[in-house]
Amino acid sequence: MIQYKITKESNERYTPRYAVLPIIKYLPSGVVVWCPFDTDNSEFVLALKEHGFKVVHSHIMTGQDFFKYEPEHWDIIVSNPPFGNKKEIFERCLSFGKPFALLMSNMWLNDTAPCRLFEDKELQLLLFDRRVQYNELGRIPFSSGYYCHRILPKQLIFEKLQVIKGEMSRMHQDMQRLMKTE
Repeated sequence: MIQYKITKESNERYTPRYAVLPIIKYLPSGVVVWCPFDTDNSEFVLALKEHGFKVVHSHIMTGQDFFKYEPEHWDIIVSNPPFGNKKEIFERCLSFGKPFALLMSNMWLNDTAPCRLFEDKELQLLLFDRRVQYNELGRIPFSSGYYCHRILPKQLIFEKLQVIKGEMSRMHQDMQRLMKTE
């Protein structure tokens, strides 16, 4: 079994609020959303709660490894997983048999893994017209979008992304605090 690990050199990127908002309108009301790569101040957790969703969240740094942990009650996964172990993350999500929306690099579409994983399951994509700025440098060499299963009304949707320069996720603060206590 894969074990998810985070280090100070990790490739984790924390999602700004403006990149969370586009998926919310596609989520059915009344569902419990699991954010498995998130802390209290994740923009996913905060925005989903503000829109009336019940949210459970977990993170490896708080002792809940995605490959070993599953909350008791949840209906849909929505999150931005770390960019490593993509195939294993999608395998685990598909194994639950529940809907999910994962914000990932669009470069993964060039890999053979999505073709194999979604051969008999419907892959849905929510793609943006602009790149998400995950850091304050403003130089992101890749575009990203939501890879979804059983969430979107059709297989491919394009959205205009309202990028807010300099807006960073509040999850950075949580992770800095958690790494200091390690």
